[in-house]
Amino acid sequence: MDTLTLFDAARDRRIPVALYHTGSDLTGLELVILSHGYNENRPGTYLHYSFLADHLAANGYVVASIQHELPTDEPLPMKGDLLELRRPDWERGVANIRFAMEELERLHPELDRAHTALIGHSNGGDISMLFARTYPALIDKVISLDNRRMPLPRVAEPRIYSLRASDTVADEGVLPSTDEAERYGMRIVQLVGTKHAEMSDRAGEAQRAEMNRLVLGFLNEKR
Repeated sequence: MDTLTLFDAARDRRIPVALYHTGSDLTGLELVILSHGYNENRPGTYLHYSFLADHLAANGYVVASIQHELPTDEPLPMKGDLLELRRPDWERGVANIRFAMEELERLHPELDRAHTALIGHSNGGDISMLFARTYPALIDKVISLDNRRMPLPRVAEPRIYSLRASDTVADEGVLPSTDEAERYGMRIVQLVGTKHAEMSDRAGEAQRAEMNRLVLGFLNEKR
């Protein structure tokens, strides 16, 4: 793992990034952008998904885990119309991902640019799904780890996947119906023994193994 801090001059914003990969030759490797769940703007939250990032790196992916919220940011709204009130945070996250993708492609032009994937937990999943709606042509797949507010795009491209926690319920309209999932090739997997907060380094060994297996399977799945 390497850590670096990108700086978006247009927004006067720092974007801490942890880059996970094996070896020095990244030629032809696919990029995965990982977005953390909300943690009250605490620094270092982007490092709380190392179980998944390490596993994907060991299987030939380059993983960039982004710190979205900074201590100086406004707290995430917890009451009211969250789909509307949290939109500015998600839009900032989309801008973070877009800038990080551009910078990483500039720093590592040898990466496979045609098959970038997004993975996001909770609020990071909401950010990732909004990115898929905003810039669908820039990514190949997007995987939600139990996002609950931003509706999953009902599209065939990019490919849409989601792991659902055992202790939460998504807002109405977030998840596709069975017919929609079949029509667009969306994959929604209900986890039996993993809670929302455990979809991070808090997970136990068996939970990590299950999530790693499923996420890697999604990424490796061919069209």
